Amino acid sequence: MRSIWRTLDVTTVRAVLVMSVSVLVIGASYGVAAHTAGLQWWQILVIATVVLAGSSEFVFVGIIAAGGAPIVAALAGLLVNTRNFGYGLSVGRHLGRGLPRAIGAHFINDETAVMAAAERDPRRARAAFFLCGLGVLISWPLGSMLGAAIGEVVASPAALGLDAAFPALLAALAIPALRDRTTLTAAVVGGGIAVAASPFLPAGLPILMALLGLVVVEVIRRRRAGGVDRDADEANRRADEPVLEEAR
Repeated sequence: MRSIWRTLDVTTVRAVLVMSVSVLVIGASYGVAAHTAGLQWWQILVIATVVLAGSSEFVFVGIIAAGGAPIVAALAGLLVNTRNFGYGLSVGRHLGRGLPRAIGAHFINDETAVMAAAERDPRRARAAFFLCGLGVLISWPLGSMLGAAIGEVVASPAALGLDAAFPALLAALAIPALRDRTTLTAAVVGGGIAVAASPFLPAGLPILMALLGLVVVEVIRRRRAGGVDRDADEANRRADEPVLEEAR
């Protein structure tokens, strides 16, 4: 295991630290919102530790604050969190087996998926995933407790502008991966699908629909590969024709 952690360079460790700080800040925003919605500090801590998914928790708190039933809020949060199914397909191969896989499944979220996707080497991807997962596991509940502590002072989390830090950080981490033409195509197609679906689907589902961009790109890739194979077969056939004529 030590050799796996040694594969990480300073840049990756720094990115995980910055990500963890950003998650702590957003966690504070969530803690303020949860406190304002009437949740007790221990409820905020338990949810932050067990769920460990910011968008789902924000949806849950938002519905509770609007007077919705807790079961409805929980189902809505679960629906938003279905996007982790796609993340699991992407990072599952890095989790190993047994206990590491069980722990890694709890660590799957936006941040860890981005950190793993940025690494091409499987060992580095696994190390980055688990290091980021540990950072989120510490910083999100800690930020939530910080937010709960200051909830009586700051009534509106939006007034702090903290909600902009998290998407900005994810964008900064994802942009370098767009240099790859296939990744860029998948991002553009998936983004277009998500934008088109936003007016018709509940919050969180358009992100899940964006995964269709991967399907479209894979279909295009296979069709191109099939065309290349057919061209190669045709070229080989034509090259063999003179030999067959001479044999006759």
